[in-house]
Amino acid sequence: MKKFASIVSGLAFSVLLSCSTETSPPKPNILFIPVDDLRPDLGCYGDTVVASPNIDKLAEQGIVFTRTYCQQAVCNPSRVSLLTGLRPDTLRVWDLRTQFRHNLPDVVTLPQYFKNNGYYVWGIGKIFHNIFPDTISWTDKPHVDGFPFDPDAVYLTEENLEKVEAKKQVYIEKGISRIDQLGHWYIKTVATEIADVDDDAYFDGAQTTAALKKMEELSGKNQPFFMAVGYYRPHLPFNAPKKYWDLYERENIPLAQNRFLPENSPAYAINRGRELRGYEDFRDLPQPEQQALAEDRQRLLKHGYYASVSYVDAQIGRLIAGLKKLGLYENTIIVIWGDHGWKLGEHNAWCKQTNYETDTRVPMIFSGAGVSAKSETSGALTEFVDIFPTLCEMAGLDVPGHLQGLSAAPLLENPDKPWKTAAFSQFLQGRFGQMYKGFEGKQFMGYAIRTNRYRYVEWYEWDKETDTKGKLTDRELYDHERDPQENKNIAGLVENAVLVKSLSNQLKKGWRAALPK
Repeated sequence: MKKFASIVSGLAFSVLLSCSTETSPPKPNILFIPVDDLRPDLGCYGDTVVASPNIDKLAEQGIVFTRTYCQQAVCNPSRVSLLTGLRPDTLRVWDLRTQFRHNLPDVVTLPQYFKNNGYYVWGIGKIFHNIFPDTISWTDKPHVDGFPFDPDAVYLTEENLEKVEAKKQVYIEKGISRIDQLGHWYIKTVATEIADVDDDAYFDGAQTTAALKKMEELSGKNQPFFMAVGYYRPHLPFNAPKKYWDLYERENIPLAQNRFLPENSPAYAINRGRELRGYEDFRDLPQPEQQALAEDRQRLLKHGYYASVSYVDAQIGRLIAGLKKLGLYENTIIVIWGDHGWKLGEHNAWCKQTNYETDTRVPMIFSGAGVSAKSETSGALTEFVDIFPTLCEMAGLDVPGHLQGLSAAPLLENPDKPWKTAAFSQFLQGRFGQMYKGFEGKQFMGYAIRTNRYRYVEWYEWDKETDTKGKLTDRELYDHERDPQENKNIAGLVENAVLVKSLSNQLKKGWRAALPK
């Protein structure tokens, strides 16, 4: 009799399970949108200059995280940290040339994890760093047909095409190849371009069209998708269709307020602008300790940056319209993020590659399916390593135990929930061939902690042969309550000795100790 009861009970459980499976809601789709070099200069972040209507509208259907930090302010380390859920010292990736799978060949990336859990995973544009597309992360190889390895170096005006061709001939005569893996020549000449062309003439527009075509194809599949569309603008050069430049009056664009080095900061803490200086029209970019760039050239760069942001904003609007047209919007999680900040004259500097707030603070917006709170902001300290576990939880997947971030899914329901006590970033100065006089050939690793009120950084000599930390060389401390622009390093003041010691201990305890109790 007991045996019969057990069989009946088992059958009943099977029926219940079958019914549950038949009525369970479909897995949500994921639209994953990285934007290269995008800082939080958007309307939804309170910026009154930048025209970003599509991202702002999307933010109204989700949550804007106002204090999210990348783990390192340069493309490759930032992206692989986010896409693996691991921090730079775990990955041992601190530069642009290290392939993360050389160090951790079996690590499972975010798109790969979704692929392993039944998702159709497809990507286009810059998701990982361009030279490391990581083909095993995708259901199909990343879409590259007709797309050059480095769409940053695409010019369209007759004047610029002539410059590119002349430079190309010089390379050929010298026997130098500038051909990428796909057989495209890539040559950078000037830092900005205004071309009276359609959106698809540049690759951010063209890849949006390709993504929309793929979206329509995927809508017919009985399978959830993870679609990654990575935008190249507003990365240099600031080349965008003329209509986006026309959105702004250049003379009305405000300049950075703090065009000077932080007081009492170590010389190597700021970057040298090497990336911008690589363009022919900015070879004479002054060093940060010298004078500021001429104001008309500052406005040109800011104008180009803002035009590029608006261009990408329009492409994101096209993606959202495509979701709605296909009836996919209500069941799609949308996440937008910029891989790191970018200085626009702050601290008399340009580009990224520091531990300062301008470089490490990033936009992160969750919208669409699974976001209970709408048109909200969250000031919780969050990090890029949190995106991997957040998307897992939102999609109903188990969160891998080895991840070094924290799912922010509870904040999507309660944005004001008590959260982390700190966020962590780092940067390896000297790795990119930029260093102040007197420090040639040296490298310094800066470890930064951002608490509710303070940014504290410890700098160490770095052995470039063994990639190991040496002696402590400098400290930086900035009080965001009194000095939100980080203009005065107060780490050396006697009255701050106890505070410095406390923050140093908090930095040493690391990210685990900063998790909410």
